[in-house]
Amino acid sequence: MPGERIAVIGGGLMGAGIAQTFAAAGHSVIVHEPVAAVRETVLSRIADGLRALGADAGGARHVSVVDDLAGAVRQADYVTEAVPERLHLKRQVFSELVTHAPAHAMLASNTSVIPIGQIVAGLATAERIVGTHWWNPAPLIPLVEVVQAKASDDTVARCMALLRSIGKVPAHVRKDVPGFVANRLQHALWREAIAMVADGICDAQTVDDCVKNSFGMRLAVLGPLENADLVGLDLTLDIHRTIIPALDRHDGPHEFLKAQVDAGRLGFKSGTGFRSWTEAQMSALREQLTQHLVAARTARQ
Repeated sequence: MPGERIAVIGGGLMGAGIAQTFAAAGHSVIVHEPVAAVRETVLSRIADGLRALGADAGGARHVSVVDDLAGAVRQADYVTEAVPERLHLKRQVFSELVTHAPAHAMLASNTSVIPIGQIVAGLATAERIVGTHWWNPAPLIPLVEVVQAKASDDTVARCMALLRSIGKVPAHVRKDVPGFVANRLQHALWREAIAMVADGICDAQTVDDCVKNSFGMRLAVLGPLENADLVGLDLTLDIHRTIIPALDRHDGPHEFLKAQVDAGRLGFKSGTGFRSWTEAQMSALREQLTQHLVAARTARQ
């Protein structure tokens, strides 16, 4: 779908990554960023991101950065917001988008957990508004969850076709629930991991080692339900009869997690979280993750 005019609202980490992905596919992109200090770095960050992937940094020429939201979306075919994860802010943005974007334009929210229905409630033309949850880093993670909410089937189909055309793997989420699909699965795992550390079953490093050196190794080619089919649903049922009653039952954030935050143990932000981190260790882990994702991306191409 060459020649689409893309507008991205927000030039932070995710906004710049989304803009980079569309620009690398040859689309014309306008990024709206109201903060001058952030706005001045968008193009250089996109160029750096392209170079990191071995791509032509000149692809950043497809991107322009402005401080005027109405002007950014006035001729857009597709608009996605990537503003902070606050409901009132996203609703404010969409109230402007439905006014200033062309009637044919698809409007998308990059929220990672907020139900799209809450964002679009009471807004006109909800049939053209979808959720599109990109994963960080946006240029490297293939999945984009397309949440239908009140969007028409045609809007969903057009959106998924556009995402496929830029190399993404869109997933149609038919029911608008908090966390959509992948984050619900991810945080179900996190809930159990936190509970095991809190209960003294093992320490944080042991949890991470167990995941990375067992089922985590096969997840890229064997999803959980494929695995259930592979081993047999009769065996899965027998296992669940024993393990499901023993799993964590918290219906809110674990008090152990709350205590960590209250004590200022925030992870990389503070140098200590579930584990302690030096600057060298943090840099090494970030680099290892980037190299792994780049290799996986290359293998898919």
